[in-house]
Amino acid sequence: MFRTTVLLLAGMLMSSVAFAQAPAPAAAPAPAAAAAPAAATGCEAKAVGKNGKALAGAAKKSFMKKCEAGAAAPASDNGCAAKAIGKNGKPLAGAAKKSFMKKCEADSSKAATP
Repeated sequence: MFRTTVLLLAGMLMSSVAFAQAPAPAAAPAPAAAAAPAAATGCEAKAVGKNGKALAGAAKKSFMKKCEAGAAAPASDNGCAAKAIGKNGKPLAGAAKKSFMKKCEADSSKAATP
């Protein structure tokens, strides 16, 4: 009885070791990830989420809209966006930023005209 128990346990141990050493099947690369580097330009290349994956659907559409609008904005920027920082060192947001930008742009346009 002792001998059969030992043989049974040894057989179970050997079978679990054999399964543990079996190679894992290789995962196929995502088709979107493979095609992304070829078509990645400008905003399309920056459309990546926090998890490192490419954005899709509504998130991508929203990002692209903001990115393309932001690409045109620096031409009319007078450096006001870089100066929009609060007393605590954090960037201004919401109504405070809107008010600051309005005043800064008005001041810079006055300075530009002789």
